[in-house]
Amino acid sequence: MKHLTKESFKKEVFDYEQNKEWKYAGEKPAIIDFYADWCGPCKMVAPVLEELEKEYNGKIEIFKVDTEAEQELAAMFGIRSIPSLLFIPKEGQPQMAQGALPKPTFEEVIEKVLGVKKEEAASEAK
Repeated sequence: MKHLTKESFKKEVFDYEQNKEWKYAGEKPAIIDFYADWCGPCKMVAPVLEELEKEYNGKIEIFKVDTEAEQELAAMFGIRSIPSLLFIPKEGQPQMAQGALPKPTFEEVIEKVLGVKKEEAASEAK
Protein backbone atom coordinates (compact mmCIF):
# COMPACT_ATOMS: atom_id res chain seq x y z
CA MET A 1 0.00 0.00 0.00
CA LYS A 2 1.46 3.29 -1.05
CA HIS A 3 1.10 6.55 0.85
CA LEU A 4 0.54 9.51 -1.44
CA THR A 5 1.75 13.08 -1.07
CA LYS A 6 0.45 15.94 -3.20
CA GLU A 7 3.36 15.44 -5.62
CA SER A 8 3.02 11.65 -5.95
CA PHE A 9 -0.77 12.03 -6.24
CA LYS A 10 -0.34 14.38 -9.21
CA LYS A 11 2.02 11.90 -10.93
CA GLU A 12 0.22 8.64 -10.18
CA VAL A 13 -3.46 9.58 -9.95
CA PHE A 14 -4.47 12.98 -11.34
CA ASP A 15 -2.62 16.27 -11.94
CA TYR A 16 -5.38 18.61 -10.83
CA GLU A 17 -3.16 21.68 -11.28
CA GLN A 18 -2.75 20.98 -15.02
CA ASN A 19 -6.12 19.43 -15.89
CA LYS A 20 -9.62 20.65 -15.27
CA GLU A 21 -11.29 17.44 -16.48
CA TRP A 22 -10.71 14.22 -14.56
CA LYS A 23 -8.12 12.01 -16.25
CA TYR A 24 -6.77 9.10 -14.26
CA ALA A 25 -3.01 8.65 -14.72
CA GLY A 26 -2.77 5.11 -13.31
CA GLU A 27 -2.41 1.77 -15.05
CA LYS A 28 -4.88 -0.17 -12.85
CA PRO A 29 -8.16 0.65 -11.11
CA ALA A 30 -7.48 2.13 -7.67
CA ILE A 31 -8.85 2.81 -4.21
CA ILE A 32 -7.65 5.81 -2.25
CA ASP A 33 -8.17 5.70 1.51
CA PHE A 34 -8.33 9.21 3.00
CA TYR A 35 -7.56 8.66 6.69
CA ALA A 36 -5.99 10.09 9.85
CA ASP A 37 -3.91 8.29 12.48
CA TRP A 38 -6.29 9.32 15.29
CA CYS A 39 -9.40 8.00 13.51
CA GLY A 40 -10.85 4.79 15.03
CA PRO A 41 -12.94 3.73 12.00
CA CYS A 42 -9.87 4.33 9.78
CA LYS A 43 -7.97 1.79 11.87
CA MET A 44 -10.77 -0.72 11.22
CA VAL A 45 -10.54 -0.20 7.43
CA ALA A 46 -6.73 -0.54 7.21
CA PRO A 47 -6.52 -4.35 7.71
CA VAL A 48 -9.44 -4.88 5.30
CA LEU A 49 -7.56 -2.92 2.63
CA GLU A 50 -4.42 -4.96 3.30
CA GLU A 51 -6.41 -8.19 2.78
CA LEU A 52 -7.97 -6.85 -0.41
CA GLU A 53 -4.57 -5.86 -1.76
CA LYS A 54 -3.36 -9.46 -1.34
CA GLU A 55 -6.57 -11.04 -2.62
CA TYR A 56 -6.75 -8.90 -5.76
CA ASN A 57 -3.08 -9.65 -6.41
CA GLY A 58 -1.95 -6.62 -8.41
CA LYS A 59 -5.27 -6.12 -10.23
CA ILE A 60 -6.00 -2.94 -8.26
CA GLU A 61 -3.87 -0.23 -6.65
CA ILE A 62 -4.56 0.80 -3.07
CA PHE A 63 -3.30 4.19 -1.96
CA LYS A 64 -3.54 6.00 1.36
CA VAL A 65 -3.69 9.75 1.94
CA ASP A 66 -3.09 11.11 5.45
CA THR A 67 -5.60 13.97 5.62
CA GLU A 68 -3.60 15.66 8.41
CA ALA A 69 -0.39 15.78 6.37
CA GLU A 70 -2.06 16.35 2.99
CA GLN A 71 -4.75 18.90 3.77
CA GLU A 72 -4.75 20.33 0.25
CA LEU A 73 -5.58 16.92 -1.24
CA ALA A 74 -8.31 16.38 1.35
CA ALA A 75 -9.79 19.81 0.56
CA MET A 76 -9.58 19.19 -3.18
CA PHE A 77 -11.86 16.15 -2.77
CA GLY A 78 -14.09 17.83 -0.19
CA ILE A 79 -13.21 15.32 2.52
CA ARG A 80 -15.25 16.23 5.60
CA SER A 81 -15.45 12.89 7.33
CA ILE A 82 -13.02 10.01 7.43
CA PRO A 83 -12.47 7.40 6.41
CA SER A 84 -13.44 8.48 2.90
CA LEU A 85 -12.67 6.11 0.06
CA LEU A 86 -12.28 7.11 -3.55
CA PHE A 87 -12.89 4.28 -6.03
CA ILE A 88 -11.20 5.02 -9.36
CA PRO A 89 -12.04 2.91 -12.43
CA LYS A 90 -9.60 2.86 -15.39
CA GLU A 91 -12.18 4.73 -17.45
CA GLY A 92 -14.90 7.07 -16.25
CA GLN A 93 -15.47 9.09 -13.13
CA PRO A 94 -14.30 8.13 -9.65
CA GLN A 95 -16.85 7.48 -6.91
CA MET A 96 -16.55 8.43 -3.25
CA ALA A 97 -17.80 6.40 -0.29
CA GLN A 98 -17.63 7.40 3.36
CA GLY A 99 -17.31 5.42 6.53
CA ALA A 100 -15.75 2.12 7.57
CA LEU A 101 -17.14 -0.17 4.89
CA PRO A 102 -17.33 -3.92 5.59
CA LYS A 103 -15.23 -6.18 3.37
CA PRO A 104 -18.21 -7.54 1.34
CA THR A 105 -19.14 -3.94 0.43
CA PHE A 106 -15.58 -3.28 -0.76
CA GLU A 107 -15.72 -6.45 -2.87
CA GLU A 108 -19.03 -5.41 -4.41
CA VAL A 109 -17.76 -1.91 -5.24
CA ILE A 110 -14.49 -3.29 -6.66
CA GLU A 111 -16.53 -5.50 -8.99
CA LYS A 112 -19.25 -2.97 -9.93
CA VAL A 113 -17.29 0.31 -10.02
CA LEU A 114 -13.75 -0.83 -10.76
CA GLY A 115 -14.78 -3.76 -12.97
CA VAL A 116 -12.45 -6.27 -11.29
CA LYS A 117 -13.77 -9.67 -10.25
CA LYS A 118 -12.12 -11.42 -7.32
CA GLU A 119 -12.08 -14.80 -9.10
CA GLU A 120 -10.07 -13.32 -11.99
CA ALA A 121 -7.44 -11.97 -9.63
CA ALA A 122 -7.29 -15.26 -7.71
CA SER A 123 -6.99 -17.44 -10.80
CA GLU A 124 -4.24 -15.29 -12.29
CA ALA A 125 -2.28 -15.57 -9.04
CA LYS A 126 -1.82 -19.32 -9.60
